[in-house]
Amino acid sequence: MSRQIIVELDEGTAQALERIAPSRARKRSEFVRRALRKALDTEAERLMADAYRRQPDGVEPELVDPEAWEPPRRTTRRRRRHR
Repeated sequence: MSRQIIVELDEGTAQALERIAPSRARKRSEFVRRALRKALDTEAERLMADAYRRQPDGVEPELVDPEAWEPPRRTTRRRRRHR
């Protein structure tokens, strides 16, 4: 699903956008979408880097016990055949 938004630009920014991505063939919309995605990705990376600086990984790698993440196995009894 997509959502349409309206963005107002000052005249200089609008002219620069028109030079770089003319309105023909929806180039402006694609340019703006990519610019927004790049800005949002950059911000997400910055926030992640800040979080790692506040709480860095330990020097030694943490050992993970995979069995701790697996649900306990149910044991089933097998019936013995009588011969």
